[in-house]
Amino acid sequence: MLLAFGVRLLLYRLLFLICIILRSVGQGNAGITSTFIRSEWPSVDIPLDNEIFSIPKVHNAPQQVHITQGDYDGKAIIISWVTIDEPGNSKVQYGTSKQKYDFTADGTVKNYTFSTYKSGYIHHCLVDGLEYNTKYYYKVGVGDSSREFWFQTPPNIDPDASYTFGIIGDLGQTYNSLSTLEHYMQSGGQTVLYVGDLSYADRYEYNKIGIRWDAWGRFIERSTAYQPWIWSAGNHEIEYMPNVGEVLPFKSYLHRFATPNIASHSTSPLWYAVRRASAHIVVLSSYSPFVKYTLQWSWLQEELKRVDRRKTPWLIILLHVPIYSSNSVHYMEGESMRAVFERWFVCYRVDFVFAGHVHAYERSYRISNIHYNVSSGDRYPVPDESAPVYITVGDGGNQEGLAGRFWDPQPDYSAFREASYGHSTLEIRNRTHAFYHWNRNDDGKKAETDSVTFYNQYWTSNKRRRRLKKSHCKL
Repeated sequence: MLLAFGVRLLLYRLLFLICIILRSVGQGNAGITSTFIRSEWPSVDIPLDNEIFSIPKVHNAPQQVHITQGDYDGKAIIISWVTIDEPGNSKVQYGTSKQKYDFTADGTVKNYTFSTYKSGYIHHCLVDGLEYNTKYYYKVGVGDSSREFWFQTPPNIDPDASYTFGIIGDLGQTYNSLSTLEHYMQSGGQTVLYVGDLSYADRYEYNKIGIRWDAWGRFIERSTAYQPWIWSAGNHEIEYMPNVGEVLPFKSYLHRFATPNIASHSTSPLWYAVRRASAHIVVLSSYSPFVKYTLQWSWLQEELKRVDRRKTPWLIILLHVPIYSSNSVHYMEGESMRAVFERWFVCYRVDFVFAGHVHAYERSYRISNIHYNVSSGDRYPVPDESAPVYITVGDGGNQEGLAGRFWDPQPDYSAFREASYGHSTLEIRNRTHAFYHWNRNDDGKKAETDSVTFYNQYWTSNKRRRRLKKSHCKL
């Protein structure tokens, strides 16, 4: 009898333990490490003679067309393109009817050299004074060499404006990259938030670096000519190569990709901010000085004060190096930026911090480590309802391959992680909630793998709203 009683007691304890585990999983407190293994395509760049890199047949036809937001509030765009044979002109014709262009704008043209490579003629044209929520058609180039495209402006700045962002990082130009890009284009995303490491051209030598930049521009044109990509730079854009006489960081990137930094009072194209629909998006540079009193630090301090959550409730940070990551690849590389800026992220109740760099996917819980110092003993992140969610999407598909070496066991701050290629979408519905999805490239097929409903840090609680209004954030 005593033996039977002991067995029943053991079973009760085991049942109790199982209930506790299931309850914690149901509440989303148990981190998940996916066991999915990708197997279809190797991480090699697509050959240059592939049709996805095809060059327009007509003499001096514009190529590598891409657009980005051109002002602070979404009523302007910057249209960029390259002509190879001769400068041509930098004029853009545009209007609200197809092949009927009532307006023109004049841009600028420049080129550059890199080692033995000489670029084509790179055009940038600011088109401003646009109407919200309007489809515009535009034409670049002259005569028979001209090409026509279109874009849609965002809704006006409003706390309940719905909008869908795509998030892509570390794309490169492999077959996996193509899978990511094609899946994103089917997602309904309206603007890409790009978290650095673009073409991976720096993995080549001499003139091939510039050639691979040109190829990547043609590769992404199928999306970038029709919707804005909000750019941020990564380590593969630095291209510091003194062995070939190139010592100016970000040379290729800065010539090719314009950003609206002046509109947000930034002194550098590498860090800036825009407002779009109901979101305030801040782009930071992981590879520019950011410690106290530097230009980037001073600019961010002022920019965060300009955020008006009553108009743009969703506050999003883009950078390249993750602040939190449980992958052994590039582990703790974001620690210095965390030590400088995390207190501000928490104080201003940032909703999301998106990063790349680590070639895998990972989403954190809302956690912070702002109380840590060398003497406190509080060395580990803790749950913090005021903190952002940190999401790494460095899984675009580049030739360096996946980063599959996650720390084991999974840290408490990590909610979901998987070493696969893919992209994310953030569907903002209104001022209170948004639907977030990470979409895996499931061996060539799109698979929605991580889905979460997030509630806005400002509008979902009157108490939070009062605290945010009264806060005086200091570093």
